[in-house]
Amino acid sequence: MAEPITLQVNGEAKTCEPNLLLPHFLEQLGLNPRLVAVEYNGEILHRQYWDTTQIKACDRLEIVTIVGGG
Repeated sequence: MAEPITLQVNGEAKTCEPNLLLPHFLEQLGLNPRLVAVEYNGEILHRQYWDTTQIKACDRLEIVTIVGGG
């Protein structure tokens, strides 16, 4: 088994297995991937790239939950 990696999520250190796909990482955090927006290393990451984006050591994610309402 590979050593866990450390990355920043909303300014906090988190760990996960290396090369974990973004949607799986979001699920591990208890988030519904359909209800969040992700900034990946300073750039908004379009949803079409999520299934091929692997989490790597020292990545910086900002995750915003989408809230409905009026």
